[in-house]
Amino acid sequence: MSGASSIGKLLMLVGVVLLVIGAVLTLIGRLPGVGRLPGDILVKRGNFTFYFPVTTCIILSVILSLLFALFSRR
Repeated sequence: MSGASSIGKLLMLVGVVLLVIGAVLTLIGRLPGVGRLPGDILVKRGNFTFYFPVTTCIILSVILSLLFALFSRR
Protein backbone atom coordinates (compact mmCIF):
# COMPACT_ATOMS: atom_id res chain seq x y z
CA MET A 1 0.00 0.00 0.00
CA SER A 2 2.95 2.29 0.58
CA GLY A 3 3.89 2.25 -3.13
CA ALA A 4 0.43 3.36 -4.23
CA SER A 5 0.44 6.13 -1.63
CA SER A 6 3.78 7.50 -2.83
CA ILE A 7 2.64 7.37 -6.47
CA GLY A 8 -0.51 9.25 -5.51
CA LYS A 9 1.52 11.95 -3.78
CA LEU A 10 3.85 12.19 -6.77
CA LEU A 11 0.91 12.60 -9.16
CA MET A 12 -0.57 15.34 -6.98
CA LEU A 13 2.80 17.13 -6.90
CA VAL A 14 3.11 16.90 -10.68
CA GLY A 15 -0.41 18.29 -11.02
CA VAL A 16 0.37 21.25 -8.76
CA VAL A 17 3.62 21.96 -10.66
CA LEU A 18 1.75 21.87 -13.99
CA LEU A 19 -0.91 24.19 -12.57
CA VAL A 20 1.73 26.69 -11.42
CA ILE A 21 3.55 26.53 -14.78
CA GLY A 22 0.28 27.11 -16.64
CA ALA A 23 -0.59 30.10 -14.45
CA VAL A 24 2.87 31.61 -14.91
CA LEU A 25 2.73 31.17 -18.69
CA THR A 26 -0.72 32.76 -18.79
CA LEU A 27 0.41 35.75 -16.74
CA ILE A 28 3.71 36.21 -18.60
CA GLY A 29 1.80 36.63 -21.85
CA ARG A 30 0.10 39.70 -20.37
CA LEU A 31 3.32 41.44 -19.31
CA PRO A 32 4.37 44.14 -21.76
CA GLY A 33 7.69 43.56 -23.53
CA VAL A 34 8.20 39.94 -22.51
CA GLY A 35 9.16 38.00 -25.61
CA ARG A 36 9.90 41.17 -27.58
CA LEU A 37 13.11 42.34 -25.92
CA PRO A 38 16.12 43.80 -27.72
CA GLY A 39 18.32 40.91 -28.83
CA ASP A 40 15.42 38.60 -29.67
CA ILE A 41 15.71 37.35 -33.23
CA LEU A 42 12.78 37.87 -35.61
CA VAL A 43 13.05 37.08 -39.32
CA LYS A 44 10.07 37.63 -41.63
CA ARG A 45 10.34 36.67 -45.29
CA GLY A 46 7.17 36.26 -47.30
CA ASN A 47 5.00 33.67 -45.60
CA PHE A 48 7.89 32.43 -43.39
CA THR A 49 8.46 33.76 -39.87
CA PHE A 50 11.29 32.66 -37.57
CA TYR A 51 11.35 33.91 -33.99
CA PHE A 52 13.94 33.03 -31.36
CA PRO A 53 13.80 34.94 -28.06
CA VAL A 54 17.53 34.92 -27.17
CA THR A 55 17.40 37.71 -24.58
CA THR A 56 14.18 36.40 -23.06
CA CYS A 57 15.75 32.93 -22.71
CA ILE A 58 18.85 34.34 -21.01
CA ILE A 59 16.81 36.37 -18.53
CA LEU A 60 14.55 33.40 -17.80
CA SER A 61 17.62 31.18 -17.28
CA VAL A 62 19.16 33.63 -14.81
CA ILE A 63 15.90 33.94 -12.85
CA LEU A 64 15.39 30.18 -12.70
CA SER A 65 19.03 29.61 -11.69
CA LEU A 66 18.66 32.08 -8.83
CA LEU A 67 15.41 30.49 -7.69
CA PHE A 68 16.85 26.97 -7.78
CA ALA A 69 19.97 28.11 -5.91
CA LEU A 70 17.81 29.83 -3.31
CA PHE A 71 15.50 26.87 -2.72
CA SER A 72 18.17 24.15 -2.89
CA ARG A 73 20.01 25.49 0.18
CA ARG A 74 19.00 23.75 3.36
